[in-house]
Amino acid sequence: MYIVAVAWIFVVLLMAVAEATSTQGTVLGAFFTLVLYGALPLSVVLYLMGTPGRKRARRAAEQVADQAAEQAAEQAAELVTSATDGNRSGHAPGGPGAAVTPEREKP
Repeated sequence: MYIVAVAWIFVVLLMAVAEATSTQGTVLGAFFTLVLYGALPLSVVLYLMGTPGRKRARRAAEQVADQAAEQAAEQAAELVTSATDGNRSGHAPGGPGAAVTPEREKP
């Protein structure tokens, strides 16, 4: 990918030098040749050719973020279940023979 870019810049640079040293050319014209024939189109082409790499990087970052979110959710679920299970016996807290406070009925 970069060999084509280097070759294109070389050709455009030679065009700019030829225009600057020509009897009918100017340095300003050489500058515009370099920018409009070289840098601008090359930047667009390199941006378009780099699109698949950027997509891969974005997808990889999203996968890492999704995995981190799943792990955080699993850890939160484990904390909630361990906090609500108590001693995991399934019995009410206090054990056998524990006094239950009476509840007053509303009149």
